[in-house]
Amino acid sequence: MLTKEPMPVVQLGHSTLTIDRHDLTPELLEVARTELRENPDVVAKAVEELRDLLKADKELNVPWENDEYLIMFLRPCKFYAESAYQQVKRYYQFKVKHSKVYAGLVPSKEKNIFEQDILTVLPNRDNKGRRILVMELGKRWKHNECSLDEVFKGCVLFVEAALMEPCSQVAGSVVIFDMDGLSLQQVCQFTPPFAKRIVDWLQDSIPMRVKGVHIVNQPYIFNMVFALFKPFLREKLKNRIFFHGKDRASLQKHINKEALLPCYKGECDAQRLTGMDWYNLLSQLDKEYQAVNSYGYNNNNPDKIEG
Repeated sequence: MLTKEPMPVVQLGHSTLTIDRHDLTPELLEVARTELRENPDVVAKAVEELRDLLKADKELNVPWENDEYLIMFLRPCKFYAESAYQQVKRYYQFKVKHSKVYAGLVPSKEKNIFEQDILTVLPNRDNKGRRILVMELGKRWKHNECSLDEVFKGCVLFVEAALMEPCSQVAGSVVIFDMDGLSLQQVCQFTPPFAKRIVDWLQDSIPMRVKGVHIVNQPYIFNMVFALFKPFLREKLKNRIFFHGKDRASLQKHINKEALLPCYKGECDAQRLTGMDWYNLLSQLDKEYQAVNSYGYNNNNPDKIEG
């Protein structure tokens, strides 16, 4: 966390919703050790090396004194400081390139995307500790009331929240695209520039381990949408995209039943979290998002954008 704001809690009946700031579980400590090379000696060395690299970069204004911030970038790069430094640069280069999207981006100003209730994070993590983001861009999506730019902003806000969670940094996340009822009018909202932005964001910008993208309930015309994305996909992400249609057994090979809602023939007994549930939580973190937005390239220098 970049601020010292108290962590908000939203009461939902007998349960609570908050950002999970707990320490890593024993299981995730083992994942961090075996998959990310995370141990005290490696962490200490990598943190100092990354700090030195960022201090020396006079074009970047970042909180290099904050160890949590540095570890957030080091984890997906397996604690190789130079790789993490390049990740930091790509993260901020993307923000400059798409400054119209990121300008003043805080949850309280994006109420519409939450009210539309087409983005949510499932109440339970899966059995690997991963957060599960669900995007419903078929019959739930009123494209005349909510643009794809707003959808993208909502995704950014959810991912930035997940990056505040140590468990999510280590375990990563999975995404379910529920395309049930996708119409031709909705297909026409997608463009190659939008597709490239999403793929660039997933592949190069965010310091989040995206472990799987699962397409469910997709009609045949979804092939027209995927054709826009396909040219920009590199092999690593391409191999993590799975098409399930209405085959719930196929989906459950990747995400355990206990984490899935009944609509996916899952056994999660917690109530579905609505977009407004998340809005009520995340809008209390505006100051943290403002702090995140305050860093980056000095003067948004366009010469620092590569590619």
